[in-house]
Amino acid sequence: MLGAVIGDIVGSVYEWNNVRRKDFGPLFHENAFYTDDTICTIAVADALANARDPGEALMDWGRRYFDNGGWGGMFSRWLARGEVEPYNSYGNGAAMRVSPAGLLANSVDEALELAKAVTEVTHNHPEGIKGGQATALAIFLARQRVTPANIKVAITERFGYDLERTPDDIRPTYRFNETCQETVPQALVCALTASDFEDAIRNAISIGGDSDTVAAITGGVAEALFGVPEDLAAIGWSYLPQDMRLTLTVLYQKAGILL
Repeated sequence: MLGAVIGDIVGSVYEWNNVRRKDFGPLFHENAFYTDDTICTIAVADALANARDPGEALMDWGRRYFDNGGWGGMFSRWLARGEVEPYNSYGNGAAMRVSPAGLLANSVDEALELAKAVTEVTHNHPEGIKGGQATALAIFLARQRVTPANIKVAITERFGYDLERTPDDIRPTYRFNETCQETVPQALVCALTASDFEDAIRNAISIGGDSDTVAAITGGVAEALFGVPEDLAAIGWSYLPQDMRLTLTVLYQKAGILL
């Protein structure tokens, strides 16, 4: 989950200023910050770790940190209405916030069930649920030490995503897109073709598009594959306020993962 947070922070400065190369300088830009991707991921962690209703947790954290987010229009209006009802979205927000479900799951079925439960409270379109479930399943399988090649097969067979490309294949023509259909496969490729955690994040930034969200999705999977190096974890942790740190700590304790 910290991997998703780090991806969001790293990508924050490139969402509207894409860099289509991996050697874009230090991983953390001096102007980097956490966005709505982190806030919603923390909300999902809170819901799953503390048995809260996912919609209420998203509403709580979204309103608490509204001024810190770069919210999508539909989600922003959902927060403003204050009514915890889904709005048939298939936006990539379904996948950028779902990493806690993959971390906590103890089986494939549970990964899919948890992902659906935390997704459908807003993103109840089939493509939204699909994006959340595919991401959570990739994280669960990575935690079970399934190889990237076999994760690709499992995700492709279940969800039909094309994961046979590489970041080099994607980069020349990829453009900003906020749908799950055009974000999740690309982000998974960035993680599943990487050599380590940082390489995965650099892959994600290098393809352009919705950089913070692509990197958040990539980062959640890359954490499960490779772990987060201690130095990068410490930097990512330093960006977060105390209540977010506490929620992260509780989530990792529940998942049996040492920080």
